[in-house]
Amino acid sequence: MSEDIARMDYEAAVAELEQTVQQLGKEQEDLAESVRMFERGLALAHRCARLLDDAERRLSELAPAAQRATSP
Repeated sequence: MSEDIARMDYEAAVAELEQTVQQLGKEQEDLAESVRMFERGLALAHRCARLLDDAERRLSELAPAAQRATSP
Protein backbone atom coordinates (compact mmCIF):
# COMPACT_ATOMS: atom_id res chain seq x y z
CA MET A 1 0.00 0.00 0.00
CA SER A 2 1.36 3.39 -0.87
CA GLU A 3 2.18 5.77 1.94
CA ASP A 4 -0.44 8.33 0.91
CA ILE A 5 -3.17 5.69 1.15
CA ALA A 6 -1.82 4.43 4.47
CA ARG A 7 -2.26 7.93 5.93
CA MET A 8 -5.81 8.44 4.62
CA ASP A 9 -8.75 8.56 6.92
CA TYR A 10 -11.84 6.54 6.06
CA GLU A 11 -13.76 9.37 4.40
CA ALA A 12 -10.88 10.33 2.10
CA ALA A 13 -10.23 6.72 1.11
CA VAL A 14 -13.90 6.07 0.34
CA ALA A 15 -14.18 9.27 -1.71
CA GLU A 16 -11.16 8.37 -3.82
CA LEU A 17 -12.34 4.78 -4.16
CA GLU A 18 -15.69 6.01 -5.48
CA GLN A 19 -13.92 8.22 -8.03
CA THR A 20 -11.69 5.34 -9.06
CA VAL A 21 -14.66 3.02 -9.59
CA GLN A 22 -16.37 5.67 -11.72
CA GLN A 23 -13.21 6.09 -13.82
CA LEU A 24 -12.83 2.36 -14.28
CA GLY A 25 -16.47 2.18 -15.42
CA LYS A 26 -15.63 4.41 -18.36
CA GLU A 27 -13.94 3.15 -21.49
CA GLN A 28 -10.17 3.37 -21.11
CA GLU A 29 -7.68 3.66 -23.94
CA ASP A 30 -4.57 2.91 -21.91
CA LEU A 31 -4.50 -0.60 -20.46
CA ALA A 32 -1.50 0.11 -18.22
CA GLU A 33 -3.28 3.12 -16.68
CA SER A 34 -6.40 1.02 -16.11
CA VAL A 35 -4.33 -1.60 -14.31
CA ARG A 36 -2.69 1.08 -12.13
CA MET A 37 -6.10 2.52 -11.29
CA PHE A 38 -7.42 -0.94 -10.44
CA GLU A 39 -4.45 -1.64 -8.16
CA ARG A 40 -4.91 1.69 -6.40
CA GLY A 41 -8.61 0.95 -6.02
CA LEU A 42 -7.78 -2.37 -4.37
CA ALA A 43 -5.38 -0.64 -1.99
CA LEU A 44 -8.06 1.92 -1.14
CA ALA A 45 -10.62 -0.84 -0.51
CA HIS A 46 -8.16 -2.65 1.77
CA ARG A 47 -7.51 0.60 3.67
CA CYS A 48 -11.25 1.14 4.17
CA ALA A 49 -11.72 -2.44 5.36
CA ARG A 50 -8.82 -2.12 7.82
CA LEU A 51 -10.17 1.14 9.23
CA LEU A 52 -13.63 -0.39 9.66
CA ASP A 53 -12.16 -3.48 11.34
CA ASP A 54 -10.14 -1.28 13.70
CA ALA A 55 -13.19 0.79 14.59
CA GLU A 56 -15.26 -2.34 15.23
CA ARG A 57 -12.52 -3.76 17.46
CA ARG A 58 -12.30 -0.54 19.46
CA LEU A 59 -16.08 -0.44 19.91
CA SER A 60 -16.08 -4.06 21.06
CA GLU A 61 -13.40 -3.24 23.63
CA LEU A 62 -15.28 -0.18 24.84
CA ALA A 63 -18.72 -1.80 25.07
CA PRO A 64 -17.98 -3.94 28.17
CA ALA A 65 -16.41 -0.95 29.94
CA ALA A 66 -19.44 1.20 29.14
CA GLN A 67 -21.79 -1.50 30.41
CA ARG A 68 -19.87 -1.74 33.69
CA ALA A 69 -19.95 2.02 34.11
CA THR A 70 -23.74 2.15 33.75
CA SER A 71 -24.48 -0.86 35.95
CA PRO A 72 -25.79 -0.13 39.47
